[in-house]
Amino acid sequence: MEHHINKDDDSLRHDWAQEVKAFEESRGGVKGLVDSGVTRIPKFFIQSPAAAAQQSLLSTSTVNNVNGINDGLLQIPCVDLQGIETDGARRKEAVDEIRRAAETWGFFRITSHGVPISVMDGILEATRRFHEQPKEDKLHLYSADGRQSVRFYTINGTFQENHVASWRDALGFNFPDGVVDSQALPLVCRKEVSEYMKHMIKLRDVLSELLSEALGLSSDHLARIECMESEHLSCLYYPPCPEPNLTLGLLKHSDTTFLTIVVQDDKGGLQVFHQDQWVNVLPVPGALLANIGDLMQLITNDKFKSAEHRVLARCVGSRVSTACFFFPSSSHLFKPYGPIKELLSETNPPLYGEVSNMEYTTAYQKNVRHRTSTLALFKL
Repeated sequence: MEHHINKDDDSLRHDWAQEVKAFEESRGGVKGLVDSGVTRIPKFFIQSPAAAAQQSLLSTSTVNNVNGINDGLLQIPCVDLQGIETDGARRKEAVDEIRRAAETWGFFRITSHGVPISVMDGILEATRRFHEQPKEDKLHLYSADGRQSVRFYTINGTFQENHVASWRDALGFNFPDGVVDSQALPLVCRKEVSEYMKHMIKLRDVLSELLSEALGLSSDHLARIECMESEHLSCLYYPPCPEPNLTLGLLKHSDTTFLTIVVQDDKGGLQVFHQDQWVNVLPVPGALLANIGDLMQLITNDKFKSAEHRVLARCVGSRVSTACFFFPSSSHLFKPYGPIKELLSETNPPLYGEVSNMEYTTAYQKNVRHRTSTLALFKL
């Protein structure tokens, strides 16, 4: 049969490619679009009609009001770390709370975590300051190359015609083995990023012990396998959107890493998928958020659950948040990780094969915009 090329389809593909090319070459990010006065969002930010309809339907059935009114049906768990270093009973209680949260939600709020509110406010203010500075002062950092230790970007990874971009800009930092070279950081946020990372590494050590104990293992188990020794910090800026019903601030996804710690401002918009519905993660002053990543679900053999989440686009005002992702040490980036042997038995056989952090991340990049599970690729 003769194959006829649809010229209209060719034209649409050309227009899409030209829009993406022009956007990337502008190096201004989503905020650059907003500052230019756009009233219609580019096609590559628009979800498919089916996805947009599902978003609208699910958004109307969320169990907490995004404006801050809590109807009390479902709330993410909260873990208070007060007294865990000196009070054995309090530590056991916190470990049990983390176990329940990691097994059922994959997402939990943390209080009494030791990070001063001034440091949390500082990193959010620095995030806003970087993204709201003149375009000319940040465009030299704009890059699609994830190997850069510091970069400003909107589109992350490979981007093809059927892919959709998130309505947000990001400033990303890679800290292999927890080494923070402050001189490599942009001056506009250098002090705040350096200080925040000191506290993130301390909190990582605390949570590593508690998560190990929640698995019934020795408190140093996760530290010994070096699965959370490096960090990626992502400082996120969500500008207002002229057509928020057509896109998302951050598309539905789970994190590839082992653990993520998030601080968000008071604007709301973050949602976690739980019991077949979207639950608003309401901002709580002074609290941090933690979520389990895909590789933690893999090594715990599905005991802990990786949480799907997203951020809604907004028509008025901007939102900022900062996410710290924990992944293996430099020497373990290519080391295969599989289900922890101490968790396995005849009645609990391994569900996954072994995979390295780099292999998993590569597979994830190919699957995330197709909205298919990457974990399922490594099921036995």
